[in-house]
Amino acid sequence: MNISIITVGKLKEKYLKEAVSEYSKRLSKYCKLEIIEVPDEKAPETMSRAEEEAVKQKEGQAVLKHVKNDTYVVALAIDGKMLSSEGFSEFINSLGIRGKSNIAFIIGGSLGLSDEVLRRADYKLSFSPMTFPHQLMRVILLEQIYRGFKIMRGEVYHK
Repeated sequence: MNISIITVGKLKEKYLKEAVSEYSKRLSKYCKLEIIEVPDEKAPETMSRAEEEAVKQKEGQAVLKHVKNDTYVVALAIDGKMLSSEGFSEFINSLGIRGKSNIAFIIGGSLGLSDEVLRRADYKLSFSPMTFPHQLMRVILLEQIYRGFKIMRGEVYHK
């Protein structure tokens, strides 16, 4: 299985980079993982709705350049479906069974995802109705993908 994480913005904090590195290493025995970072656009604190949409659209276009036609796209969105860890594991497993071997998880920038990205998504996934920093979300997503593979294979992993 080929899993891509396409994310807006770079990681700056050392501790987050180390966590991403650790989970990437752990996942290497279960899948081929690629993390793609696209630049985030300058977004001042005070912006009009039109300016926010323009930023999201530009970031969205950069994200979609990395999505191939045969890729199953999972957009992380607050209004998406919430799954338990077991449910998420079943979701990943079912994609593999259905022959969807190229999966891209998309994490938006500070303003979220563009409508264009959300329309391209095959599935919208929510981890919580709360808002998380997109840098931290990368670590949470990687941990849950790792946990999902462990559950799928019946391997022991802390609860």
